[in-house]
Amino acid sequence: MDHTTNTATALVDAGAALDPATAIAAAEAARTRLDFGRSARPAFRALIGFDAAAREGLDPALVELVQIRASHLNHCAYCLHMHTNDARTAGESEDRLHLAAVWREARHFYTEREQAALALTEALTLVADGGVPDDVYAEAAAHFDEPELAQVIALICAINTWNRIALATAKVAGTDERR
Repeated sequence: MDHTTNTATALVDAGAALDPATAIAAAEAARTRLDFGRSARPAFRALIGFDAAAREGLDPALVELVQIRASHLNHCAYCLHMHTNDARTAGESEDRLHLAAVWREARHFYTEREQAALALTEALTLVADGGVPDDVYAEAAAHFDEPELAQVIALICAINTWNRIALATAKVAGTDERR
């Protein structure tokens, strides 16, 4: 490690004593993994296109809830920070944002349609744990027509891909390459 990396790492370790902007800058300076968008530009652009196509026609609040829940499950702080901020900007309530991780215990905060999408998000994100159960799929199919359901499935696949890229490349929560 060079002196700059050591200094940045020390600043990250002392993050609680720093203001958020300084802590984020220090964490970003200490980051040593590749920049996926620059290193795999064709794949990155294709994923941006897939993500945009997956969102098309879906309610923006639903889109953010799905992305937030998948990011919770994948422990992706970078995407969770980004999508909770996007949801706030779009007018989402703090209650719904805070309760998204435990939506089953707070169902009254979410529509039946949102609950169906959240359940499908969990099943597809954790697909290795038992596939997508028939009852979860049937509930989603009862709330979305076929084209919408396909969009929701595509959206879940897109955010899971973004989460995995962010985790593999150690993206720093609080940064946002879209800006």
